Amino acid sequence: MYLREPEVAYGKSKFTIPEYLEMEQLATDKHEYYQGEIFAMSGATYAHNMVCMNVATALKTKLKGKPCRPLGSDMRVYIPANSLFTYPDVSVVCGEPQFLNDDKRNLLNPTLIIEVLSPSTRSYDRGDKFKLYRDIPTLREYVLADAEQVGIELYSMNAHGQWQLTEYKDMGNTLKLKSLGLSLKMADVYEGVDWKPQP
Repeated sequence: MYLREPEVAYGKSKFTIPEYLEMEQLATDKHEYYQGEIFAMSGATYAHNMVCMNVATALKTKLKGKPCRPLGSDMRVYIPANSLFTYPDVSVVCGEPQFLNDDKRNLLNPTLIIEVLSPSTRSYDRGDKFKLYRDIPTLREYVLADAEQVGIELYSMNAHGQWQLTEYKDMGNTLKLKSLGLSLKMADVYEGVDWKPQP
């Protein structure tokens, strides 16, 4: 999750990539970087965390013995084409991982990225952020999972290099991830998530 107001530090509003990386190494919180600006990340709800953990756990199990590995929200992804450094909720890398200057904190080649939507970020994740993610040459699928209700949007690159949307809105649906050669049951994605209001 992100707060879309730039964070001002040390009296500066613009930072170089080396400055950002140095600051991030010392920071106690995570930040996103884009074109010189730094954006603070905010905390996530219980439902958001449950969906993230459910997806990561299911992928870890299904990918065992395969050349693809799921990574959690501490894995920073860098997109050289547009300068974005960000922390997807879940990412999957297939084959040999590639890193910026061999720094294993900055992944360059995810095959799949999953973001769990929240009220403060859903427009950004669907719009500007997806545009930035499309600059990743290796990206083949982008998943948006709603944390407030049952709903998944799957964007897949077809054989013509175009992104196609498939929506899943029923707990009985099965999410098919062609880039990984596997499926996830919606019931598994939302296991343990309770949206009933607390008394």
